[in-house]
Amino acid sequence: MTKRVKRNLLGLLLFGIFMAILTIIVVFLLNVQAEKQSLNFIYQDANKIPKAQTIMILGASVRNNKTMSDMLKDRADTAIEIFKKNKTSSILISGDGNSKNYNEVEVVKKYLLEQGIPQEKIVLDYYGFDTYDSLYRARDVFKFKSLIISTQNFHLPRAVFIAQNLGLTAYGITADKHNYKNIELNIGRELLATIKAYLDVFYNSKPAVFSN
Repeated sequence: MTKRVKRNLLGLLLFGIFMAILTIIVVFLLNVQAEKQSLNFIYQDANKIPKAQTIMILGASVRNNKTMSDMLKDRADTAIEIFKKNKTSSILISGDGNSKNYNEVEVVKKYLLEQGIPQEKIVLDYYGFDTYDSLYRARDVFKFKSLIISTQNFHLPRAVFIAQNLGLTAYGITADKHNYKNIELNIGRELLATIKAYLDVFYNSKPAVFSN
């Protein structure tokens, strides 16, 4: 291997390292900015959160036996608490409900009915395939102008950031009632998902399904 080739390889290596460091810095700064923007709109005390038209339960995994994962159940229980405090007049369930074998929305709906929530107060969005789609559809399909988002603390900054940038009056309520397995993976994935959120907002991306 000639000296020239070695220099070229070293240059490529240094460039790759520089780009990797730059990417990490950008990801970190964008996440900090999203968290800073949404911080004052996230609540832990249900009694202190402002009123809104609806509380949104964002989708999360459902087990093979059609029961909710701990994360999803905590989101549902938190939404019920908010609703029963008369902070909203409806509950919007938004998740992946477009399959016969897997349906987050119907599982949560069944649970809400069992907990005494009137069916006419439940709004169903079967095409909330990700956070951005859920919030976009809440605004443009279901015509909500204000909402409370029920999800875990690691997820709330991005969710509230998206909602506000879509022109919604949005608040977040923390739904952390369990110690979750593999929480580090969710946090790591959230860092990258925030980058997608910025791109979706910047390009005004359309949801995968726009109809009701």
